[in-house]
Amino acid sequence: MINTLELLRSLSEADGISGHEEGVRSLIQQAMAPLADDARADALGNLIALKRGAGPEPRRAIMLAAHMDEIGLMVSGLEGAFLRFAPVGGVDLRTLVGQEVTVHGTRKLPGIIASRPPHVLTAEERSQAVPLERLYIDTGLGIDSLQECVRVGDLVTMRRTFTSLNGEYATGKAMDDRAGVVSLVLCLQALKQIQHQWDVYAVATTQEEIGLRGATVSAYGLAPDLGIAVDVGFGRQQGVSDPAIIEMDGGPAVALGPNVHPAMRARMMATAKDQEIKVQTEVVPGATGTDGWALQVAREGIPTLVLSIPLRYMHTTVETICLRDIERTGRILARFIAGLDGAAAAELGLEQGASA
Repeated sequence: MINTLELLRSLSEADGISGHEEGVRSLIQQAMAPLADDARADALGNLIALKRGAGPEPRRAIMLAAHMDEIGLMVSGLEGAFLRFAPVGGVDLRTLVGQEVTVHGTRKLPGIIASRPPHVLTAEERSQAVPLERLYIDTGLGIDSLQECVRVGDLVTMRRTFTSLNGEYATGKAMDDRAGVVSLVLCLQALKQIQHQWDVYAVATTQEEIGLRGATVSAYGLAPDLGIAVDVGFGRQQGVSDPAIIEMDGGPAVALGPNVHPAMRARMMATAKDQEIKVQTEVVPGATGTDGWALQVAREGIPTLVLSIPLRYMHTTVETICLRDIERTGRILARFIAGLDGAAAAELGLEQGASA
């Protein structure tokens, strides 16, 4: 049995900046491979796990997508004994001062992100976030040693220990979207005990944080009949307005908007009611900004659904999540898949015959 807390811990603490997901991918493959009939990486580094259905061939297929990449930093210059850096993905500059990091040079170097002390700042400067050009990384090395170990383009990841909060919540880095990946693993585990007709592709995608690239190529290559993207949404916290929030421990949010196929959403909500699994609604009138946006427009178009796991403090090193929401997401995915048959295909407006 998969231990949700421990799997999330291992994935959260692993490194996997967009475009450099090798480390975390190996851990995901270890978790998915025993639960699938095949697990492989494609040319862009997506991990694709196939769980074959029991229906007659040619079978229809559904693709589940959750991105494994995380935001991070890249060395952009060396200034004496200090490093300048640039963000990879949507890094919030307000959260960087004082952070511990790892510089991935010829060897891993611990470092801190620092800036000028507040005592030497003007009143106006103290009231604003420190601009990128005034931040630097201090590794403690002298000029010569630093130049031997670090080059422009080396990656920098945040150093953060995963922490369990009261056994029910957890906090750490890269919960966006390692939590979604864990839900895919839990889904595959549940499907080992449930007969399902359709093939299932569980895909841990790459480079979502810089443009949905992994989902774009994997959806094109697999050409599934249906797609579900699992990502995170804004869990209730201070300072976030009601229209944008979803409730922690309220189950996954089923998106409502143009990125979502209405019949798929109706079927998911019916599944939740039938299986007594808590879900909620997330109203997204435009782009969801998730892998679902790429899934929907692959090839001639794929009926798509987006599930959001509630998350606090997104794009920080203290992202906080409820473990039960991850487990509910895995369960409802499995039950939704178990209900896919010929009648479901007709209900969803799919043509007769399996996809290419």
